[in-house]
Amino acid sequence: MPLPKSFLARMQALLGPEYPAFLEACSQPPFRGVRVNPLKCSAGLLRQSLPFAIEPAPFAPTSFYAQWDKGFGSLPAHHAGMFYAQEPSAASAVTALDPQPGHRVLDLCAAPGGKSTQIAGLLQGRGLLWANEVVRSRAGALLSNLERLGVANSVASSCHPQTLCQGLAGYFDRVLVDAPCSGEGMFRRDPRAVEEWSPEHAASCAIRQRAILDSAALAVKAGGALVYSTCTFSPEENEETAAWFLKNHPDFTAEALPVPLGRPAHDGGPWRRIYPMDGGEGHFVARFRRGDGGPCRAGTFGGELRGSLAEAGRELYRSLFSGDCPERLAQVKDSLLLLPEGLPDLRGLGVLRAGAELCQVRKGRLEPSHGVFMCQQGQACREPLELSPESPELEAFLRGEELECGGKGYRAVCVNGVTTGFGKASGGRLKNRYPKGLRNK
Repeated sequence: MPLPKSFLARMQALLGPEYPAFLEACSQPPFRGVRVNPLKCSAGLLRQSLPFAIEPAPFAPTSFYAQWDKGFGSLPAHHAGMFYAQEPSAASAVTALDPQPGHRVLDLCAAPGGKSTQIAGLLQGRGLLWANEVVRSRAGALLSNLERLGVANSVASSCHPQTLCQGLAGYFDRVLVDAPCSGEGMFRRDPRAVEEWSPEHAASCAIRQRAILDSAALAVKAGGALVYSTCTFSPEENEETAAWFLKNHPDFTAEALPVPLGRPAHDGGPWRRIYPMDGGEGHFVARFRRGDGGPCRAGTFGGELRGSLAEAGRELYRSLFSGDCPERLAQVKDSLLLLPEGLPDLRGLGVLRAGAELCQVRKGRLEPSHGVFMCQQGQACREPLELSPESPELEAFLRGEELECGGKGYRAVCVNGVTTGFGKASGGRLKNRYPKGLRNK
């Protein structure tokens, strides 16, 4: 699809002598990539589990270029949550955020979950990830990806940024605003982004981005960091919005990124740009540090489940997995959830799920859920059924079929030692419990 003339004229003015290189890059196929999930596997194990080659990308230690022209979703390693399919430069925002194990981190515009799951991998199961998506229809993909990649220390919500950040003011060590934008960095991958683009759309995006940043600033604790990113090239959404933020939030200062990604911005600020000729589709990243801040306004979580049902949930957990049993559980309708440590008060914040679903309560019995298996290492599961990525048995399992299987009771199904799902063994067969909506055709 031809690019808009007004867009090309602005890019020529912006890039000067590099404009021909930009046009040449735009004529090439888009970059494809995967990001290894350290909660599930190493880069070496991922390589062994994929039918294509991967090469390191410069935007994150876990990010790779993928030599693959087919879909990723049907691959066993994808079902197992070993990787997230992500254009490589999209990983730059979380590299700039630099979350550390034990941090409380807010991803304010989180769907479909690429950056949230990247944050979760860096937290290594410690601290808390809060992933918010204001558009409720997009939050389903976020929930699914958090579950597939085995993220247990998370809260997913669908809440207006102002409401959420006021309720959790001063609570987070790190806040990421990967803002909705005019999507000029998506032009090579998505013809709809070209169709929807106009100078007026870019200007309206800048207004919305500034409102989101106003809200996000509230949630950052004193001494914490805020990262703002877009996947567009327009200065009004990038450098001009970063400068606006500093002018309107004098308690924040601009910081250089921990890693000098891409190239310097066009206004001399410490933020960075990535163009297609830099090895990525297109990103802008800015990082800010908060100085003095007000007190944390988040309340204390008070919805912990106690009594016989909680103990029954723990007993179920111990029957399925080795290792320590989580102590904190909650009940939401017919679900029992394993809760992360250090939860704030969740009331009024549009929470969709906290932690991982342990089981469903059905007619007085507890039936384990897919989510609790996905956040367990294969070696932690009792009597796992190990299958290779190329095995017809694994293909059959991912289609929802029963397998031959000895033993009795619930058993994890693993690929190269990584949990992919589970079933219930009885009478020499494994009854498939892989969720219907996730199965291969």
